[in-house]
Amino acid sequence: MTTMETTGASPANGEGFLDRSHTIAKPGFNRWLVPPAALAIHLCIGMAYGFSVFWLPLSRSIGISKSVACPADMGLLQALVTTSCDWKVADLGWMYTLFFVLLGSSAAIWGGWLERAGPRKAGFVAALCWSGGFMISAVGVRTHQLWLMWLGSGVIGGIGLGLGYISPVSTLIKWFPDRRGMATGMAIMGFGGGAMIGAPLADMLMNAFRTPTSVGVWETFVVMGAIYFVFMMAGAFGYRVPPAGWRPEGWHPPLPTVRTMITHHDVHLKDAHKTPQFWLIWAVLCLNVSAGIGVIGMASPMLQEIFGGALIGLPDVGFTALDEGQKKTVAAIAAGFTGLLSLFNIGGRFFWASLSDKLGRKNTYFVFFLLGIVLYAASPWAAHMGSKALFVLFFCVILSMYGGGFATVPAYLADMFGTAFVGAIHGRLLTAWSTAGIIGPVVVNYIREAQIAAGVPRAQVYDYTMYILAGMLVAGFVANLLVRPVAEKWLMTDKETKSVIVHDLMTKREHHESYGIGRGGLDGKAAVAWAVVGLPILWGMWITLSKALVLFQ
Repeated sequence: MTTMETTGASPANGEGFLDRSHTIAKPGFNRWLVPPAALAIHLCIGMAYGFSVFWLPLSRSIGISKSVACPADMGLLQALVTTSCDWKVADLGWMYTLFFVLLGSSAAIWGGWLERAGPRKAGFVAALCWSGGFMISAVGVRTHQLWLMWLGSGVIGGIGLGLGYISPVSTLIKWFPDRRGMATGMAIMGFGGGAMIGAPLADMLMNAFRTPTSVGVWETFVVMGAIYFVFMMAGAFGYRVPPAGWRPEGWHPPLPTVRTMITHHDVHLKDAHKTPQFWLIWAVLCLNVSAGIGVIGMASPMLQEIFGGALIGLPDVGFTALDEGQKKTVAAIAAGFTGLLSLFNIGGRFFWASLSDKLGRKNTYFVFFLLGIVLYAASPWAAHMGSKALFVLFFCVILSMYGGGFATVPAYLADMFGTAFVGAIHGRLLTAWSTAGIIGPVVVNYIREAQIAAGVPRAQVYDYTMYILAGMLVAGFVANLLVRPVAEKWLMTDKETKSVIVHDLMTKREHHESYGIGRGGLDGKAAVAWAVVGLPILWGMWITLSKALVLFQ
């Protein structure tokens, strides 16, 4: 902790423009400028969900029109450096795994540093890592070195994912103590929407750059890396933190009750993981995400295999009996289904997180689990009765709750552990996401393969999977039921909080500068900021809806 931070000296000498002290909001600042800054970063890193758009073009980056197969006996280590044959989609897919493993681990490792350094510095580093990963991957594609792809986008980009994901959480919760769920929902909505914008943009760029000697991927990486760098830097420099002790004008914290379970004290980062509440909420997030992420990964083949020819007006023709042309048509319809799920994933992040401000976080998760259990268990029934509309509706609601779980959990943590360390605690909790990213797809994929090997008809191979996922939600319901307010022995006093946290303790200026900070709604600056992030979101929604309409034709 520096001298300025402990004595209240002016932030001038020896401190750079990235330091937390330079992000303290000044009189007249509008708090509604902070969510667009967070969205600018989350919309960029959310492209991690859409990276599969690159797999097929990359699998023929040497053959261009057709993949050049590698020798059957070539091992993974050789595949990492070979320049004589094309990469397998399975080997490229490890980047997706690296994304979410590194997201959780980097958020856990550097969450404490983020609280001290502030959101601007974290956003700046995230921009360098995420965009730099694109540039390194571009070199990897150009030189046909898979290890550079893994290192660039997978490892370095994954670190950028973690820092970018948690960078706005603590800041938004402090700016919107009256609407914690809504505030985090606005930002985390952007992560769900990143692929909705990035995937069609990448497809357009690859088509533009494609030549007889290039599939257009490395050029697309360079352009997208540059675009993301500009947006993420704008977001990082748009961050502001409120002065210590700031509250919205006329707002007073609600009285603590067992029903609301909102603490008025803080739990230290070093103690949070020692409480049963941390691990119960960890289990709540992990089980909710495991169920949802397994469905996301298999959404397209699931719809195709369950309904088969019924998707194109041939109700008596199973998926395996379709010819290649019919399978392509069915695949296009399934792509619309995937896009529709993406929209509900995004919308659910804002809707459920905002609703949690009214219902309470614990009650909101009860809704997720109870409704999810019913919908997962009933989805085989909807499939067997041949109701596409009901089946699609069930999974749209399920995916809205999957997204809502991500957006609600930061506010849940703030309610339980206070706001002082919430960004770092949230970072550690994201290891639940990394775990779920392994559990969910493994459960869905292996059960599917076992059912097919056992001779189960394709239309029924997902029945047991849905029941098992419903069982996961039962376990999540129990974990949520056991959450209670944190015991007093873990709570810090106000004096202890001020002694260990890097506050903006400019005591002589605090009350003066608090006047007018955070006021205002959609003024000129806020309107421009929201338009910058809102227009790409609307464009992505229009593209997604136009594809989803095929599902209902």
